[in-house]
Amino acid sequence: MVLELGRGCRDILQQTVVTEDSFVVQKLGGPVARVSSRLRFLNEFLPEDRDPVHAWPVIFFVFILALSALNLNGGHDGLAPAVKKVLVHPPSASRIQLPDGRHLAYREIGVPADKARFSLMAPHSFLSSRLAGIPGVKIPLLEEFGVRLVSYDLPGFGESDPHPSRNLNSSAFDMLHLADAVGVDDKFWVLGYSGGSIHAWAALRYVPHRIAGAAVVAPMINPYEPSMTKEEMRSIWGESLPRRKLMYYLARRLPKLLSFFYRRSFLSGKHGRIEKLMSVSLGRRDEILTEGATFEDFWHRDVEESVRQGNTKPFIEEAILQVSNWGFSLADLQVQRKCYRNGIFPWLKSLYSLAECELAGFLGPIHIWQGMDDQAVPQGMIDHISRVLPGATMHKLPNEGHFSFFFFCDECHRQIFSTLFGSPQGPLEQATNGGEILSEGDMEEQSLATDSTNK
Repeated sequence: MVLELGRGCRDILQQTVVTEDSFVVQKLGGPVARVSSRLRFLNEFLPEDRDPVHAWPVIFFVFILALSALNLNGGHDGLAPAVKKVLVHPPSASRIQLPDGRHLAYREIGVPADKARFSLMAPHSFLSSRLAGIPGVKIPLLEEFGVRLVSYDLPGFGESDPHPSRNLNSSAFDMLHLADAVGVDDKFWVLGYSGGSIHAWAALRYVPHRIAGAAVVAPMINPYEPSMTKEEMRSIWGESLPRRKLMYYLARRLPKLLSFFYRRSFLSGKHGRIEKLMSVSLGRRDEILTEGATFEDFWHRDVEESVRQGNTKPFIEEAILQVSNWGFSLADLQVQRKCYRNGIFPWLKSLYSLAECELAGFLGPIHIWQGMDDQAVPQGMIDHISRVLPGATMHKLPNEGHFSFFFFCDECHRQIFSTLFGSPQGPLEQATNGGEILSEGDMEEQSLATDSTNK
């Protein structure tokens, strides 16, 4: 009976309201048609077998129901666990002034600069800060390998000043200026985790002469990268959660709308579950890790530092950076012979001589660690990296997730250091000559000179 009533109402509407002669169609038909033409590009995101006329009303109706459900759930806070509020902490970072006048906040742990065998620069991931570095790494382990770990806040995060128009090129040079300011005189290593990997890739591209090598854990790439194969693209978009797909789309097409979602999640003044704030799923080991008190305390403090300035702009910028044109592709990092052939004669000369050629790409080692149960990094991204960077060493980790290998795992941290730096040799020893500290190279040259004199 109710069904028949609904059909009758539908027929009445079709015959009276939506006819060409009706008052509603005459007054609203033109404006609706213009709006419809402007929003027609959204039809590209519908399945091919769906009629937009029927699909979009259903989507709108489901969206209204979802908002209603969220509001209803918000009215039963008394039945849910208490939500912790985001705290504001006193400033605690060391800061340097960059050439353009901005200040960059950083944190360093491990051995002092004059005793460091290896300096490791670590840009943080999305919704993180300089406090992350290598989560849970032990100071004795850093000392055992002679490592100085320098992590820093990206522009607008934590205690770092915002950048008026940042991109991946400016990100790489921020890292370089920081290394110079804190006394890293030689080459340094770069460590990128998750979303922080895009800044590691940028350093390899724009300042390769200062990079000794790279460690990348759970790497991210541009999901719209044009050089991806159809299989890689299908894997990335097929494995991503609907909310994550929406965030990608908004960051690429309508970035200003991201502010609405950020204000209702990690910038709401309340803490939330990591998988909800990051729009990711968790594997089994990640679930066990994130449910522990140690991880929760660390995560809450890191988020509080990340959102210290309360501004959506740096987060929107970071989201845009991932999905926009980087100015380079990962294939540019692959070592290859590049010859300069401006004309037929230089080309003929290059066939018999290497004088006109040089090696392009990043010449140092690149090590990548990827958990096979990582629900945040689609397999298509790893397949793409492996294909365009065959010279990189891929360490595939069975049963490990997005967080379980990198966070609070002493054995994992030791594995990373052993792979990058070899056997532990401890900090550098200080040898003085008239009060001057000699480097390893200086001590070796002095030793050879002494041997020559004795002979």
